[in-house]
Amino acid sequence: MQDGANYYIPAAVLGLAVLVKSPALVRGWRDPTVRAVNALLLLPCAGFLFSAPPTVTAVNRITGVSNLSALLVHCIMTAYACASLVLLVHWRADPAESVRTRRCVRAWKAGCAVVIAALVGLFILGDVPLERPRDFDTYYATTPFVSEMLVLYLLAYVAAGVATTGLCWSWMRDIGRKADPEERTALETSLWVGLLVLVVGGLGNVIFGLVKLTAIAARWAGRDWDALNGVLSHFMSASGTVIGVGLLVPAYGPGLIDRVWRPLLSLAALRPLWRLVRRSRPTPGRTMFLPPSWYAGPEQVLLYRMTTIHDWMLELGGHCSDAVRERAYRESRVRGAGEREAVAAGLAAMFTAAGDARAREAPASAEEGVLAAAAVRAAEAGDRDLLGSISRALAVEPGADPGRRTPVREHVGEGAHPRGAPRRPLRSGRR
Repeated sequence: MQDGANYYIPAAVLGLAVLVKSPALVRGWRDPTVRAVNALLLLPCAGFLFSAPPTVTAVNRITGVSNLSALLVHCIMTAYACASLVLLVHWRADPAESVRTRRCVRAWKAGCAVVIAALVGLFILGDVPLERPRDFDTYYATTPFVSEMLVLYLLAYVAAGVATTGLCWSWMRDIGRKADPEERTALETSLWVGLLVLVVGGLGNVIFGLVKLTAIAARWAGRDWDALNGVLSHFMSASGTVIGVGLLVPAYGPGLIDRVWRPLLSLAALRPLWRLVRRSRPTPGRTMFLPPSWYAGPEQVLLYRMTTIHDWMLELGGHCSDAVRERAYRESRVRGAGEREAVAAGLAAMFTAAGDARAREAPASAEEGVLAAAAVRAAEAGDRDLLGSISRALAVEPGADPGRRTPVREHVGEGAHPRGAPRRPLRSGRR
């Protein structure tokens, strides 16, 4: 059993995946994409199973046909290469060109059937009496009909690998031209990553086939390069795993990106602002949200922190100073910051100063609270990630927090803006 561990372990993993997806296969059997995905799990599972030396010996003993397992593996891997191309064709198909898609799929399937029939015929015509579970390809490289079978299989495998790589690379370039990396949807991002992984796996298949052909050619020249078989067995396992991952990324990647990756990035971006919120003590008697449990997902943690930050901003509204916000905004513009960055810097300075003012128990002003809320609403209209922008402004502020440089006399209740005094319009709302 240990002799075939490199084959049985990936076969078991793929077999488990087949069992997990079997209900979906039963429900969606009429969907060609569903059938192709399940075929891409089942075929490599069977390929690994029949490639294991103990299985090769068992198949030969049960059937009484020497090296039958080698033929099965070659046929299975040919079908696997075809299924990969069929799935890619279905993925990229335009609904308006369904006839063309079906024609292309039928052509690939017909080509695969011809190759498999030729492999079976050449195997029957050949003579392979001695069991070779590990070096069948190189040992029988000079045997009539069997050598042609091996070359046909490897050429078909390399051709499928080249076609898969070219199709994936072309699709990747199309996605890259259509969308900026920062503006891609989760589906586009996961599809691009999956295609990149498939390109790597496809190149691995091409390399595998070319090296096998080189070893066979060396045997034709009277040289012994059988040592490559041991290396290629591990390489083939790795390449098959890579292709499996590449096929799963577009299916499961969008959910992981939306529910895990992007919330984690947002949590990291909010860290400076969250530190400021935690440093500022809540008003006594103020209702606070219960923190999520330790096993909560990134989405729940992000929702809790964003809700807490918004509640904290509302609580500080009466201690805000529009003069602090306006001055920080102008200073940022003078330093060359863009409108969005300057607005965020102004709000960061305003809320930092408001937290300091509340800590000193400075009197609150309802009018200042209204102005602060208006400034936040105006900024939110032009910045979908306002909290992240404010947090970045806190992180890049030189020396200290923005509000630390504000004189005490400019805070609410200390002569900043007498009631009824004229005020400048809120620049944060201009775009």
